[in-house]
Amino acid sequence: MATLIDMPKLSDTMTVGTLVNWLKNEGDPVSNGDMIAEVETDKATMEVECFEDGVLLKQYCSAGDEVPVGGAIAAIGEAGEDAPEVDSTPAPEAAEEAAPAPAEPAPTTPAAAPTPVAPATPAPVTASGPVKASPLAKKIAADKGIDLAAIQGSGPGGRIVKADVLAAGNAPAAARPAAPAMEALSLPVSNMRKSIARALVGSKTQAPHFYLQMEVDGAPLAAFRKAINAKYADLPKEQGGIKFSVNDLTLKAAAEAVRRVPAINRSWEGETIQQHANVHLAFGVAIDDGLLTPVIRAAESKNLHQISAEAKTLIKKARDKKLAPDEMSGSTLTVTNLGMFGISDFYGIINPNNAAILSIGATIKKPVVNEFDQIVIGQTMKVGLSGDHRTIDGAVGAQYLQALKEILEAPALMLI
Repeated sequence: MATLIDMPKLSDTMTVGTLVNWLKNEGDPVSNGDMIAEVETDKATMEVECFEDGVLLKQYCSAGDEVPVGGAIAAIGEAGEDAPEVDSTPAPEAAEEAAPAPAEPAPTTPAAAPTPVAPATPAPVTASGPVKASPLAKKIAADKGIDLAAIQGSGPGGRIVKADVLAAGNAPAAARPAAPAMEALSLPVSNMRKSIARALVGSKTQAPHFYLQMEVDGAPLAAFRKAINAKYADLPKEQGGIKFSVNDLTLKAAAEAVRRVPAINRSWEGETIQQHANVHLAFGVAIDDGLLTPVIRAAESKNLHQISAEAKTLIKKARDKKLAPDEMSGSTLTVTNLGMFGISDFYGIINPNNAAILSIGATIKKPVVNEFDQIVIGQTMKVGLSGDHRTIDGAVGAQYLQALKEILEAPALMLI
């Protein structure tokens, strides 16, 4: 007898999935453990696993179709067996299928401003392929807003060099290609974007936010990072080689500060407030059509090297939309970082069920007064905290920021 394969519930907040691609065709033999399809959830694109041996008798939906959780997507059975008929009614629109009660926002949907992962800058292309240009020529063209595809290179093999770009920059404005015209578009809303909207509105309207900020001396952290990268960055990976980012250091510091102020590691449960024994640390990752908040489990028990390696793995999986549900759920504290964009200070929206979210700004050079009352050029970094006043009060948030500041200004404490 044929077995139906249903649309699985691949995240806590998933109510509908979009069939992205079939990995097996009708008539193909399948075995227990085979991946038969790719499905877009409200958080990522994931593969659907088959738990039967047999033949893929029928596909009940096509690429791009939305199917509610529990709806049949395929039938597996013996070769020559008839596939059962099923109701192929399309999934309801998100406005109908996912209007959750506002009192209980989804607990695992990303709610933080992202820790951006800088996208690779694509090489300019022409109809015949990528434009060949020297790195300096590319930089000058980018700074001056010059289209490399419109330049004839004078270097070896037609490669564009510095002189070509400078000459193009001095050409009459009329000779330069016009910037593409902007156009009005009506863009479809992805499942991920709908989920983000529901969670953020729920958090902002249900959790009474309060905001704190503290200025940190960023010079010790910058010196510490430079020193450890000089030791580890050039080592082979098998010998522990790794390059530590500012984000790695702030994640470790955030987890370490919870040891000193454990009250920050709580969640609002309605009738109770849950004090968590471990720091499940979420951090925002920007992707093409939204953002995700992967979670480092028990971050307080991991050293800097472990946190850095795990964060890099999770970032790659997030960009590839390969995060598993348990890698995006159950956070107790969130860190968001926009410092690489030059944003000096901001506040994030609290991840549902967290007590707080940290926001890390850029390290800025400016005049400061040192311990000898002298005005010198310092490196300062602003750290913000958004807190849920149902769960914690301002004093707890302030104590946590003080502990974080002490660690960031004496980063060797992370290694103890």
